[in-house]
Amino acid sequence: MRKTRSTDPNWTDVTPKADFLNRRQIMAGAGAMALGSIAGPALASIDAKPSAYSTDAAPNTLKEITSYNNFYEFGWDKSDPEKNAGQMVTDPWSIEIGGLVDKPGTYPLDDILKPVTLEQRIYRFRCVEAWSMVIPWIGFELSALLDRVGVQPSAKYVAFQTLYRPDQMPGQRQGGIDWPYVEGLRLDEAMNPLTILATGLYDEEMPNQNGAPIRLVVPWKYGFKSIKSIVKISLAEKEPPTTWKQLQPREYGFYANVNPEVDHPRWSQATERRVGAGLFAGREPTLMFNGYGDEVASLYRGMDLAKNY
Repeated sequence: MRKTRSTDPNWTDVTPKADFLNRRQIMAGAGAMALGSIAGPALASIDAKPSAYSTDAAPNTLKEITSYNNFYEFGWDKSDPEKNAGQMVTDPWSIEIGGLVDKPGTYPLDDILKPVTLEQRIYRFRCVEAWSMVIPWIGFELSALLDRVGVQPSAKYVAFQTLYRPDQMPGQRQGGIDWPYVEGLRLDEAMNPLTILATGLYDEEMPNQNGAPIRLVVPWKYGFKSIKSIVKISLAEKEPPTTWKQLQPREYGFYANVNPEVDHPRWSQATERRVGAGLFAGREPTLMFNGYGDEVASLYRGMDLAKNY
């Protein structure tokens, strides 16, 4: 199923400006080279290949990925993000990076991406909730960004925050969640090479409904951990609050590792439904750590995963 496997904060100075291509060209070129999709010319200067961590499973279609997903800022139904996300303005965009880092600041997205555009890879990850998809993300390792801002020795966790803009995100005008959406990882989880910041999928820039312009992807955890439309990243010594743990602590813990041996209080997590598999397709067994145990099981050695769910 799967294959084996410090700079100044003014990152615009890292590479000459003339060497950069706009993000849409980069997305098109990377997708064309890695997936054989001819939406734009392949760019010989971009060494974009599938990540060694990518699954061999066929990806879901672009339509399935962009029309069936959770992004509660746009509504509670899985069709709401596609219908409502077009209102969200994603350019310009910046991310505030702070807490226990050497180079705190508010960084424009283009400055964050410029040093990594030629290093982005296709990550064909399986993503699991009660249902699953295979999504060809375009992105880069979160650790690359954290290394640039300098993680201080006392940092143990990484906290993330989603955009809060109720006039463009109608779900935020409703109750049910204390907005803005927040998530977090332990630092060793954040530095794992499977943890990526995604900026596109297939040969497209990230669609609004999937977390434009930049989102987290943590493929061995349930989907709600992969926070979308990130505007803030903070390094901390203590475990940060996370939205679903605050909302339903009995059902959603901080770790949210894919674990078929621990049931959700209201349903079994032993199997999953593959989106797009067909009306009569059976459910598939859910794999421990979503099949990425070789890469991440050591992070939890000695932990009781029924208590640290």
